[in-house]
Amino acid sequence: MKRFGLTGAAGYVAPRHMKAIRDTGNVLVAALDPFESVGVIDHYFPDAEFFVSSELFEAYLEQLRDQGNGIDYLSICSPNYLHGPQIRLALRQGADAICEKPLVIDPEELLQLQDLEARTGRRVWTILQLRVHPELLKLKARVAQDSSVKDVVLTYITGRGRWYLKSWKGDPAKSGGLATNIGIHFFDLLSWLFGSVSRLEVHVRTDRVVSGYMELERARVRWFLSIDASYVPAPLRSKGQRTYRSITVDGEEIEFSGGFTDLHTEVYRKTLAGEGFGIAEAHEAIATTAQIRQAELSRASSSEHKHPFLEQ
Repeated sequence: MKRFGLTGAAGYVAPRHMKAIRDTGNVLVAALDPFESVGVIDHYFPDAEFFVSSELFEAYLEQLRDQGNGIDYLSICSPNYLHGPQIRLALRQGADAICEKPLVIDPEELLQLQDLEARTGRRVWTILQLRVHPELLKLKARVAQDSSVKDVVLTYITGRGRWYLKSWKGDPAKSGGLATNIGIHFFDLLSWLFGSVSRLEVHVRTDRVVSGYMELERARVRWFLSIDASYVPAPLRSKGQRTYRSITVDGEEIEFSGGFTDLHTEVYRKTLAGEGFGIAEAHEAIATTAQIRQAELSRASSSEHKHPFLEQ
């Protein structure tokens, strides 16, 4: 049985980590969040200690370590800009970090984390759950057998209210912007399936929409991300739907809406077996989203490079 700490216990994704810790037969000993709406802990680990102060949380972990029963892993579910400091906290405690994506906002910081891994002997892991989705594993197997360059259209809309831009998510310095905060798992999926990015255009970049075109080793991709629910296709929007996700490969829709229930748990199983996703696997998507954030806006170099939604 491994002993876990957890940060960001009041966040949306934290219950998936608590479930994964429990379902892999391990125990959560301490959790941290500045907010106190963490009753969900009772469902999984009612005996876990809880802290609203990061200083007291770290002091408690140090006390456990000095007593010889410190944590083995720190699960990090906090806002993006806290990931780097909390990964460092984990390694200082002699624990591995299991961090939600993005590991960090800037790719340069990954080099620092690699150096820390080498000096501490501990590992930094991340959650790339789409890489263990059964349907996407089948797609990857098919793509691997076909050397042709695919035409891909990626569309992801997740309607968010006015609160979004007033929270840390709306501050690119804290979230990395839309491409990082809502798109990181899709850009990771694209590089995992089709190879590294060789060309990138950014056509639109506002606080509610980011869109462009990229070329990978085996794909040409038109992509569109937004938190504006008005972009959801009208037939779906009329039914009250505020989210729309679509990936087509050579005109064929890739369906992977189901099968998400236990993906975090599966990633935890792989991580605990030493087969999880580390800094090397995380690098490409983090570098891509940083480039999207920093690139000069341009017109589509070809009408075939423009996402269909931009015509609207």
